[in-house]
Amino acid sequence: MQARYDKCADKSGSRWADEQYSLLALNEIFEVAYFTELLANVTNNVPGYDAASIAPLDRTYVIDTFTAVVNQEKLHAAGVNGILESAGQPVIQPCEYVFPVTTFTEAVILAQTFTDIVLGTLPEAQTAFAADGGDESPLVPVFGSVLAQEGEQVGFYRYAQKKLPSAAPFLTGGSPSFAFTAIQMFIVPGSCPQPLSAVNLTTFGPLTVVTAPAPKNMTLEFAVPGAVASDTNSIVYLSGQNLPVTVPISTVTSNAGLFHFTSSFPFESGFAYGLTIAALVKGTGESFTSNDAVAAATLYGPGLIEIG
Repeated sequence: MQARYDKCADKSGSRWADEQYSLLALNEIFEVAYFTELLANVTNNVPGYDAASIAPLDRTYVIDTFTAVVNQEKLHAAGVNGILESAGQPVIQPCEYVFPVTTFTEAVILAQTFTDIVLGTLPEAQTAFAADGGDESPLVPVFGSVLAQEGEQVGFYRYAQKKLPSAAPFLTGGSPSFAFTAIQMFIVPGSCPQPLSAVNLTTFGPLTVVTAPAPKNMTLEFAVPGAVASDTNSIVYLSGQNLPVTVPISTVTSNAGLFHFTSSFPFESGFAYGLTIAALVKGTGESFTSNDAVAAATLYGPGLIEIG
């Protein structure tokens, strides 16, 4: 059976042309590498991934689950690369990766986080495909099916942590440059066959969330590798399908090349459980009406906050 992926050539001038298709392929290939390593660790009883570490989950069930995920992600990657190839664009090859996890629990927490980012990026792709029309319109249901499949995956990652399988009624949206920056957290610099600089998306400076967040109003500490000031910068939160929330920063200090600052986290004002994205932006007090507008003003981010 020929997939609808194979019949959809890219359209010149598309907002999701070339660069964003490359982003989706880059992400799917990263996921293949991540879950292949996770599956190998569980299969080979690597310390931290052995039967005792994954209990009370059944080891055979976990192996079967991640075998399916690896195979599914391979098809996702092949599909997006097929779109690039049909448009005469270079297909994306694997990079070298570093995964900052050493246990099964850490691995599923990270899998939940980056899958949440994907779940926020794919709806924007669907919107662009629908607006462009023409040859791209068949991609709307295709990526809708990928979106639903990734949702099934994240339900398992949450269940493995004894969390409710579904985090919130409306998941957090994103923007392509936030996803592009997040993927690069795991890529060994200079290891990609195609230079990442060829992808026409912004790579932001890192925004570290220093404080462990909780589902309540609280103050969070952040750190960035560059100068910031309370009269020229703000933090913006993206949570659920709410409008972005802008809050001031304060208590700016510097130490060993890092600037630390604090900002309120107004969770009880209607933030969603699951993923919240933080970004340090230019300006103060600005009201943003879209996630893309936040990305356009961002200096450092995304800061990834998982609540429940």
